Amino acid sequence: MPTIKLESFTIKGYKSIKDISVFTPRPINILIGPHGAGKSNFIAFFKFLSWMLYSDGKLQEHVAYLGGANDILHDGADITKSIEAQIAIKTASGINEYKFSLMFAKPDKLVFKAEKYRFSEAGTAQAVDWHTCGVGHEEAKLPGINNETATTILNLLRKLIVYQFHNTSDTAPMRLKWSLADGKWLKQNGDNLGSFLYRLQNEEKPYYLRIIKYIRLVLPFFDDFELYDEFGQILLRWKEKGTNKVFNAGQASDGMLRTIALISLLAQNPKDLPTVLFLDEPELGLHPSAIDAVAGLIKTASSHCQVFVATQSISLVNNFDLDDLVVIDRHGRSSEYSRPDTASLQAYLEAFSTGEIWEKNIIGGRP
Repeated sequence: MPTIKLESFTIKGYKSIKDISVFTPRPINILIGPHGAGKSNFIAFFKFLSWMLYSDGKLQEHVAYLGGANDILHDGADITKSIEAQIAIKTASGINEYKFSLMFAKPDKLVFKAEKYRFSEAGTAQAVDWHTCGVGHEEAKLPGINNETATTILNLLRKLIVYQFHNTSDTAPMRLKWSLADGKWLKQNGDNLGSFLYRLQNEEKPYYLRIIKYIRLVLPFFDDFELYDEFGQILLRWKEKGTNKVFNAGQASDGMLRTIALISLLAQNPKDLPTVLFLDEPELGLHPSAIDAVAGLIKTASSHCQVFVATQSISLVNNFDLDDLVVIDRHGRSSEYSRPDTASLQAYLEAFSTGEIWEKNIIGGRP
């Protein structure tokens, strides 16, 4: 089990999420449900949090990008006046907590009604007082606070990362050249995929070879990457078996690019994985054999970090246990999140796979 984990969280008032109170995640959390149930909104909240904590105008920029505060608040500002959240991250030293409330403000933005943080040392029985960051500000103040507790909590929160490799258009950054120097971490959209692989090839060869091995499992024609410095930039290129021709990212299918990005993320050095990894519909455009390989890598990664996956794929769900599932249904205007009662479903488990139990609407999460 990871030494650092997301202990619990509460989210209220964000899009279709009216109220998730003190949700306790497992090492693997597979979010299932029909279209519009709230899977993507759940993942989007943590992307929202990431933008908020990089501040410098990023929160208001992201709010505007999402259509304004009225579009983000649950059922609009007439119904919901604020977004509230509380996040607890557990380390060997104790519990690190951050909570905030963002309220609607004219003309159509969000401002902080509250922003607080605290650290409770392991074994502490008495509640620790919250430190406040003030009220009325438009951007998060936690990043600007210069003390050990605030800095530690900020760094932990920044390791809750949402990855989504959906953009594989002709002009997507992963198809183009990227700075060689920017390859330390794989970016959330896979923009620097070539530079990231180049660094692994030169600095962490065993993990580079591990990635190659998994790519060959799902893309049997693949031989190796052909990566080299072009005036400080890298273009993703590769060779295929049976030919001397070198191919580049502009020639790759969408599914191939997504497969390479997912395997590169999940098969990298485990110490470089985020504390919590969020994946939104990783099966998009993947061949069934690639889905099984990715599921196996997710299981391996979950021994080093917590994983949340929003999916529509029965094939992907078949790779996991009922205990790993989080079922999302819409009741009225709100998303509701629950876990299957495994004990009461033992008879079904003897006859059906996890995905079949979902498909037959035994546990909900279907239209």
